[in-house]
Amino acid sequence: MSDPGNYAGSTDRSIGQLFASATAEMSALVHDEIALAKAEVRQDVKRGVIGSVAFIVAGVLILFSLPVLSFAAAYWIHTSGLGLAWCFGIVGLAFILLAVLLALIAIAKFKKVKPPEKSIASAKQTAAVLQGVKPHPRPAVTARVIGRTQGSTLSDKAIENRPVQDKAASVARSST
Repeated sequence: MSDPGNYAGSTDRSIGQLFASATAEMSALVHDEIALAKAEVRQDVKRGVIGSVAFIVAGVLILFSLPVLSFAAAYWIHTSGLGLAWCFGIVGLAFILLAVLLALIAIAKFKKVKPPEKSIASAKQTAAVLQGVKPHPRPAVTARVIGRTQGSTLSDKAIENRPVQDKAASVARSST
């Protein structure tokens, strides 16, 4: 028979068993939450793809219907007694006027677009705070410590006595 201390309803379990049971249940809960989130995201993505495909198909159908509707409008105007060429010219001019009107609306909307002032101000504030930070000083290492042999010329002696800095330290010092 199995140990009665392993059941969830048992009152004879030790603290270790209770802790192990709690962590196992917490782990199962986290896994279930992750599975639920994945299912919801998968469902939303599926809906988004179906909606996008339907929107694209609707756009293609509208695009294909424009020539047909243009011919219909031209022939409808032709029933008033105008010549067919004039009718097609009127429909073409109507499309040009509509395009110019939409372009003017688009230009007006583009002129109202402004840079993200709050983000720029926040970035400038962050840069100002970071410029005030002083890097931790690093000890300078001379060329002799690295193992360079002493030279006899004046330039070799100047190089030997110059401290060697790593790139990060020189960049940090140049920014302060």
